[in-house]
Amino acid sequence: MAEEQAVAKSKTEYTEVTMTDGRVVQFAGKRKVSKETVIDYTKIQVDEASGIVQFEAGAVAVRMDFRNGETRLIPLPLSLIARFAGHGGEQKFGDELATSADKPLSEEDMVIAIDDLNSQIQKGDWGKGRASGGGGVSGASLVVQAIMQATGKDLATVKAYLQKKLDSDKELSRRALYDSFRVAGTKTGVIIKALEDAKLAKNAKVDADAELGNV
Repeated sequence: MAEEQAVAKSKTEYTEVTMTDGRVVQFAGKRKVSKETVIDYTKIQVDEASGIVQFEAGAVAVRMDFRNGETRLIPLPLSLIARFAGHGGEQKFGDELATSADKPLSEEDMVIAIDDLNSQIQKGDWGKGRASGGGGVSGASLVVQAIMQATGKDLATVKAYLQKKLDSDKELSRRALYDSFRVAGTKTGVIIKALEDAKLAKNAKVDADAELGNV
């Protein structure tokens, strides 16, 4: 019974609203506004030989739909296209580092997350959305280090292997892949446990054994 109540509570309800332009938009839960990027590729010319990209007015716009039915299509001024692109890039890479409070990323995890996303971006791939398993993985640096120790391979080789594995299985998330190497009893699992214990001991503020005598 409790499980059924939990499922019912977690189920998101959607409200359909007919916008002033005739489109029907679904708003999740209590969401008051929905936004999306609208691109008109007929107004974008790319010269592959020279690498020159030309935008016409209205090529890129932001559409904002409001729960009261109002909608606004905001074309981005050509003079600010670079600024908007940079802002979007900051947001994209910043989002990759957003994790829950109980699974914080270390600085090393952050570097790996940004490098992983950048490798996808440079290939023209926007990358997986966070809901589909994208985003930084807490402890990723320890997993990579453990694979390096277990195989004797260098960092570049290990990262290339991990990316190839993800590319070959679109249903496999980075978190699920990394967690597979953390399983207790596996060679990498044992190494990761030792690395975690060493890190914990290094950061200890008191001598636990000595303190037992003061309890």
